[in-house]
Amino acid sequence: MLFNSYIFILFFLPLCITGYFILNHFKKYKMAQTFLLLMSLWFYGYFNPKYLILITFSVAFNYGTYILLCKNRKKIGLYIGLTVNIALLLYFKYMDFFIASINRICKTDFNLLHIVLPLGISFFTFQQISFLVDSYKGEVPKYSILHYASYVTYFPQLIAGPIVTHAELIPQFMDTEKKKLNWENLAKGIYLFTLGLSKKILIADTFGKVVDWGYSNYSNLYSAEAIIVILAYTFQIYFDFSGYCDMAIGIAKMMNIELPVNFNSPYKAFTITEFWDRWHITLTRFFTNYVYIPLGGNRKGAIRTYLNIFIVFFISGFWHGAGINFILWGICHGLFSIITRKFKNFFERLHPALCWMITFSFINLTWVFFRAESCKQALKIIHRAARLHFENIPYEAIQCFKILEFELFLEGTPIQNFSPRLEILLTFIIAFLIILGCRNSYEKMNAFKPTITKVCSTALLLTLCVCSLSGIITFLYWNF
Repeated sequence: MLFNSYIFILFFLPLCITGYFILNHFKKYKMAQTFLLLMSLWFYGYFNPKYLILITFSVAFNYGTYILLCKNRKKIGLYIGLTVNIALLLYFKYMDFFIASINRICKTDFNLLHIVLPLGISFFTFQQISFLVDSYKGEVPKYSILHYASYVTYFPQLIAGPIVTHAELIPQFMDTEKKKLNWENLAKGIYLFTLGLSKKILIADTFGKVVDWGYSNYSNLYSAEAIIVILAYTFQIYFDFSGYCDMAIGIAKMMNIELPVNFNSPYKAFTITEFWDRWHITLTRFFTNYVYIPLGGNRKGAIRTYLNIFIVFFISGFWHGAGINFILWGICHGLFSIITRKFKNFFERLHPALCWMITFSFINLTWVFFRAESCKQALKIIHRAARLHFENIPYEAIQCFKILEFELFLEGTPIQNFSPRLEILLTFIIAFLIILGCRNSYEKMNAFKPTITKVCSTALLLTLCVCSLSGIITFLYWNF
């Protein structure tokens, strides 16, 4: 089920919140938690009920492993648990990639399995790996199967994060004070959800139209279109993921649950290290705690530190997708992170504006490999942009920037007669101003006061977003 769908906004979410708080109001705490678990499973299995078999097995297996580790913390139990989790992830996400690679290298002709990737498998697998490692260390108290299953399947963060730890979520499920309806939290949650929905529908999906057009016609792009397409994806993935994070935190806030901040204005970063401290924060935390530090971190000399950084980013690239382009994307970020660390004094002497330009330009170019279906396609688009061969922007690209609701609103006004190129330029300028000049949504939510003006503007924006829903446009990170 999608956050940006009629069934979720108009039926699932009101039903979930109402049922959850009514049961808690009558102190049916266990029943309320069970209701939340069942709603989360419905959310997960909405598109494909077969997914429920996998996630049910995963939860049962990992909870059983956790019980064994609580009784006897032996490494063999941890190794078995990690092996099964990683094996499931490799099979469902990477098996076809491995078969295709073998066919290409060995000139064989093995048939691809065409496995349908289960939603969120990368996220709930990492979440359970962290739980098993913490259990082995003796850092996990006794939890019931109900609370553990709710922790893994909690629907706001199930599909695309944040990757939460048991200590961040399960104690909140057990806190009776959080089971009472809090009107202020409900208002803040709706406000943040609305901001996230507007980022997704009104901004990300608008940029996504020209991105899809550009990548499907990449061989025919001139420099202007190629540059527009490259920048458009940079903004699309920003507002898409930012919107998802806002919506996830907002939904949880409605139920008095605090999820960790996972997105903190990453395009304001002056270095690539700062970027990864701001982008997908909980994923960076996972790799730091469960890969980088166990490898030795920065405790074993400079060369080993650089190697550890490279390994982390190599794994991160491969985690994001089964393709050489994702691996290359991870390698590029790893190498630039090493260069930034090695020449830290040099970068610190540069003007902050120049540091920002270098970092943003690097991120912008590497996103091309992230979006492309192959390295060949990515290099072709970059080559097209670098040719400096400019022609008139085609009609198809211009139409991608048209938002029907805004066009109807502006009909008959002088703005409607702006040149198409000026409209595109203004769209990018507005996106830049939002990214660089505005506070992040989490800060806005904390400062939110339900005045008449804000309530009406939020209601108007939510109505506009609901009216703009058309088709099913998934969040980009649901593919990972």
